Amino acid sequence: MLNRMVMTRAPLRITFVGGGTDLPFYYEKRDYGAVVSSAINKYIYVTVNRKFDSNIRISYSKTEIVDSVERIEHPTIRESLRLLGIENGIEIVSISDVPSQGTGLGSSSTFLVALLHALHSYKGEFVSAEELAREAVRIEREILREEGGKQDQYIAAYGGTNLMKFRSDGSVEIVNAVSHDSNLKKIEKSLLLLYTNRERSSTEIHRDQIVNSAQKMETYDEMKKLAELAFMAVCDGDMDSLGDMMDRNWRMKKSLSSRISDNWIDEKYEMSLKLGAKGGKLVGAGGGGFLLLVAEPEKHEMIARELGLRKVDFKFSQSGSRVIFVGD
Repeated sequence: MLNRMVMTRAPLRITFVGGGTDLPFYYEKRDYGAVVSSAINKYIYVTVNRKFDSNIRISYSKTEIVDSVERIEHPTIRESLRLLGIENGIEIVSISDVPSQGTGLGSSSTFLVALLHALHSYKGEFVSAEELAREAVRIEREILREEGGKQDQYIAAYGGTNLMKFRSDGSVEIVNAVSHDSNLKKIEKSLLLLYTNRERSSTEIHRDQIVNSAQKMETYDEMKKLAELAFMAVCDGDMDSLGDMMDRNWRMKKSLSSRISDNWIDEKYEMSLKLGAKGGKLVGAGGGGFLLLVAEPEKHEMIARELGLRKVDFKFSQSGSRVIFVGD
């Protein structure tokens, strides 16, 4: 053990096209799923420190002080400590740049990746991005049996703007767009992120998608094709094509579950198109959180004002989870 303070940060993410094809029911049957997403410069921070006594203190949206790992209520913290063999005498604190529950930015998996990174570093262990992603998937999908895919864990660990392919053998192929940096800047400037001030449970939406999956496989096939085309549009800096493909993807995605959208969301989205947006979607599983639009930069303020939604400025982040402080 280092027995000294460690602070990590991991990036939240936005997804352009293909979300849902990273769910096992799809990629295990269709060879692979494909998602285009980007890490952004909004982060979750985790600080780990040796506690003066043998208790465990955890501070997130609530505070827990317990005398053993088994008594921890927060499931991913409990299982992370178990996985890494840390029994007591530790303090864990997390903070987030944006609301961290039900917003569609991958916050729960991002927190877990940052936590695992902090715990490994606290123990004096080096851990790769691939190991972080795999451990996070293991905890959420295998140990806790939570419904969902794998894109959030991988983008939080690796960072970047990527086409990620989730293969049926469990491996993940990541193609990064960093070599197209000047074109990425064009896409970055065209993106408008708006907070709907509505939270939702992605687990319920994913569960609903799984129930309906047998009748919707061809829709997922089309979304996967769009993901590979959308990645080319991102690399080319082609705002118009990206907006069109995001719009097509969103309309297909809404057909997968009645929980993904509602009348209020549909009205806001259709209004944005009338105001000049070229396309968009709710980020993440749907149901609330953040609305991501593609529009000419000079129209951003007007669209946000007319929709009555808060604009959140951001940039792409090439860095994944990293240690940003180690105490003396």
